[in-house]
Amino acid sequence: MSLSPREVWKEFVRNGIALVGIGIIVALVVMSIAAFVAIPVATFREWNDPASWLEYPKSAMPSWVNFFLPEKIPEHLILQPKQYEQNTSSNSVVTDVFATDYEYDSFPSDFMYQYETKYQGSPLVQLSVTRPDGLSSVLLSIPLPKSTGTETFEGMIFSTDSSVKKNIQGGMGFRFHTENLPSQDLVFSEIGKNKVLKGVYVFRATTYGSQGKISIEKSHLIIGGKVYGLMGTDELRRDLAVGILWGTPLALFIGITVSIGSVAVGLVYGVYAGFKGRTTDEAMMRFNDIIYAMPALPLLIILAVTVGNSIFLIVGFLVVFGWVGIAKVSRSMAMQIKTLQYIEASKLMGQKDIRIIFKHVLPQLLPYAFASIAISVPAAITTEAGLSFLGLGDPTFPTWGQILHDASVFGAAEQGMWWWILPPGIMIAVTGLAFVFIGHAVDTIVNPKLRR
Repeated sequence: MSLSPREVWKEFVRNGIALVGIGIIVALVVMSIAAFVAIPVATFREWNDPASWLEYPKSAMPSWVNFFLPEKIPEHLILQPKQYEQNTSSNSVVTDVFATDYEYDSFPSDFMYQYETKYQGSPLVQLSVTRPDGLSSVLLSIPLPKSTGTETFEGMIFSTDSSVKKNIQGGMGFRFHTENLPSQDLVFSEIGKNKVLKGVYVFRATTYGSQGKISIEKSHLIIGGKVYGLMGTDELRRDLAVGILWGTPLALFIGITVSIGSVAVGLVYGVYAGFKGRTTDEAMMRFNDIIYAMPALPLLIILAVTVGNSIFLIVGFLVVFGWVGIAKVSRSMAMQIKTLQYIEASKLMGQKDIRIIFKHVLPQLLPYAFASIAISVPAAITTEAGLSFLGLGDPTFPTWGQILHDASVFGAAEQGMWWWILPPGIMIAVTGLAFVFIGHAVDTIVNPKLRR
């Protein structure tokens, strides 16, 4: 005896496995919304542009590893300024202040001040630091190129500049051997000891001008470290959290689109063949057998190489090869349903076959269709991930499979970069498991052989 939709829903919400699957999918939907809201679309488009990720560290571990280590690894810090302006009739002074509480057990890898200034004349840019022990030093003073009109200049001050080290040695009065120490070690070390001085550091970048108003369009201070963000970074300095977040809506789009398309095509095809019977059924099923016998993965690889590897083409290919199994099952179910009395009565009333199929037969198969959609999603996601892992996916989209492909290309496993491999692999597994839970629960409810 078939259950009504209301009865199916009541049984579904009482199923613990189904609720776990729903909970995981809700979490994935929230992650997808967060990707669209919190991450600019430009970041998504620049995923494969190395110039867009120069501010980030290379191959950095996630910052949360510090909670499990006895010594804190320096975190890569990108500090935004608090800006102060002093303007008079003859002078203009703009100061960017960067403060950070440095509580790590080793020295940073470097530091860099990056800025964009709009000015007239030839202003002076001066970078200085005040340490937790009260010592201050001017790190570097540089004049900007002289301009008779309004000029916009982009510049950077690096800790590797030899003048920075000389200014630190003179300004802070280091009395121990410092020739072999880099500038960042001098700034962040205790006087007389090669040991990190912990506390609040205040960097000031001051621009002095005497001809017109000066404006700092944008600026930030980078203190280099070896850990960064929630997911770390890869060999190309990309923030893996961005890739994992953007991969979530892409995975849901691929899985749900392919499963709905495959089930819809297979359901209509199989029901029509089973309902019509005879020559129509024979011809349609032989065509189904031909598609079913084709090796899907090799053909997908050939099509991706020859036709194209756009993500939309891949979705279309997956639908083409994904409907045949659904068609076989729905055909056998349609052959049983068409022998029922109300179907015979509809025929006697003169209703057309197409109307009977869509009004009386297909609605009976909707519970099976929903279960098939849920169960088909993991196969679509893993197939796309497999193609991407082989280098045949769409490189313009940061799918989880594409992230794993990049990890394989750069030897992440050999280098022990587990944070590049585990998160996308876990996301693929968890997403597939959620839909399997839901599909299994629906199948248990609607299948008389499995239902108690």
